[in-house]
Amino acid sequence: MSCYIAIVGGSSCSEEEAVLARRVGAGVAKRGGVVVCGGGSGVMEAASAGVGEAGGTVLGILPGDNPREGNRFLSFAVSTGLGEARNAVIAKTADAVIAVGGEYGTLSEIALALKIGKPVIGLKSWSLKPPHFLTRTMISAESAEEAVDKAFTLVSEGL
Repeated sequence: MSCYIAIVGGSSCSEEEAVLARRVGAGVAKRGGVVVCGGGSGVMEAASAGVGEAGGTVLGILPGDNPREGNRFLSFAVSTGLGEARNAVIAKTADAVIAVGGEYGTLSEIALALKIGKPVIGLKSWSLKPPHFLTRTMISAESAEEAVDKAFTLVSEGL
């Protein structure tokens, strides 16, 4: 069974974040993983493009009612009609989450994933220092390749 890696980030992003997201998407695809994302623009579209270039599969979990409103690089799209609440679907679907940059929606995806025990790797993303009583924390990566390696390692170790 394939590993599902969510790539989350803002619907608008810098050129640097777009390049990183594209490399992360390609890296996950080259390792046989399925990318899960919000299906929109910005980081989501860049990651989806990287997946496509590497011949992989990307599943967009869309906030609206029309599965054709996702970015043009999606392999499959699920329209949820949930708006931002679809972030919970993304977190539940993923085995691990890689956050590239990000806005408040990204922060909610990070928090939801951590709350349900999914590993989260941040790449030029939010820097979180949880209270001492929380056991799960976000892990930083310095490169797209490191983020992908950490995600697959954590999933394979069941963390």
